[in-house]
Amino acid sequence: MDTSLTGQLLIAMPSIGDQRFSRAVVLVCAHTDEFAMGLVLNKPMEGLKLPDLLDQLEIPMTITVPDSDVLDGGPVGTDRGFVLHGGDYYCEGATMDVTGDIYLTATRDVLHAIATDEAPERAALALGYSGWGPGQLELELRENAWLIGSAEPALIYGGDHEMKWERALDAIGVSSGRLQSSSGSA
Repeated sequence: MDTSLTGQLLIAMPSIGDQRFSRAVVLVCAHTDEFAMGLVLNKPMEGLKLPDLLDQLEIPMTITVPDSDVLDGGPVGTDRGFVLHGGDYYCEGATMDVTGDIYLTATRDVLHAIATDEAPERAALALGYSGWGPGQLELELRENAWLIGSAEPALIYGGDHEMKWERALDAIGVSSGRLQSSSGSA
């Protein structure tokens, strides 16, 4: 592998072939020769908001927790939670630096922080993740399943999930109206 995609966005092409990733925007949180792991940023879980999840997990809230969506991060490990956040929260041994501005924590500690005045200024919570085995993501890229974009805070932390795919395409100068559902390679 020449270049790691850690910290980049994967933007699904119409020809992706897997309905779970139709119009998906995925933040690649880790990418090595052995695996890749990312979180889908634009697929909210139906009927599940952050305060509801904290209640279900019996995490006491000492502040008014934003009524933000819980994201469907992907089809792997759907019983596990992952929180993307800024550098204003850090848990030694549990927080992973994704981009230098975006961090990932997957422990209950961050959920307890979110429920108190120690909450990170910005956070996005996903259940499950998207995973690729050795060479799988590179193959999907060669097959034109994904476009690559930059991780913008508005795409990571913002709402309006219906428009994130369009906005991610706009950010790399691609019009969704010009994309075809089938592609070729030279």
